[in-house]
Amino acid sequence: MEDLLVTDFLTLLKYLFLGLFQGFTEPIPISSSGHLEIAQHFFGLDIKGLSFALLVNTASLLAVLLIYREDIMRLIRNGLAYITTKDKQAESDFRFIIYLIIGTIPAGVIGILLEDFIDMHLANIKTVGITLILTGLALWLIRNLRGRKNDAELSYKDAIIVGLAQAVALIPGISRSGATIVAAMGLGMKQETALRFSFLLYIPVSAGGMILGFNDILTDPNLSEYAIPYTIAFVASLVASYFSLKWFMNIMAKGNLKYFAIYCFIVGPLVYFLS
Repeated sequence: MEDLLVTDFLTLLKYLFLGLFQGFTEPIPISSSGHLEIAQHFFGLDIKGLSFALLVNTASLLAVLLIYREDIMRLIRNGLAYITTKDKQAESDFRFIIYLIIGTIPAGVIGILLEDFIDMHLANIKTVGITLILTGLALWLIRNLRGRKNDAELSYKDAIIVGLAQAVALIPGISRSGATIVAAMGLGMKQETALRFSFLLYIPVSAGGMILGFNDILTDPNLSEYAIPYTIAFVASLVASYFSLKWFMNIMAKGNLKYFAIYCFIVGPLVYFLS
């Protein structure tokens, strides 16, 4: 009986750690998917069930919705106003919505076409080591950029390029936030605009994945057994994602992306050569 209680406690502790780990790494440019691979490989953590990733990503999505709720409500309100009244003051927000839709398409299409290939050939610890180094290089290259473009000055070209960058981040170890922010800043966006576009672009992609994977949650054979650990991981990921994104917004405002690049330069080679 005592051994069973210890095992149950360790299981809860494991899922608490994984939830905090995923939640903290999701918003910042070091790849949450890559770090979950690292956690499983080096700490011997085995995630039971396909629905775990869906649940913790949904928690991160809720955190993003909470933080950007005012921007989202403004975009919805002004988008509808432009459609119904052609209000010129609402046009830039309407265009911003169109750019978000366009930017979502590459990841959606490539994800559907190449999901199995990525899972079979790229979802491994060696790939994560290499792609973390590539993420570090990209962050280092744009570390000193200070763009001028604001929300109203974006173009279809900007949306397509940032969308393609998000599609590249389907490869484990390539940070989604890092790839999109690097692309956005490389195109001359202000840090605030790059950050906002990146995380508003995360919403439809994450929501789409949640909807498509909802059946996996319902049919997961581990769901009843792991209901409590999954719940703990969900709450942990929500809280960690919220505070991590708030922290990252402050980092972006100060232009300190180089520290994430240095982190990737250290962790990437270690992961590759020690795995």
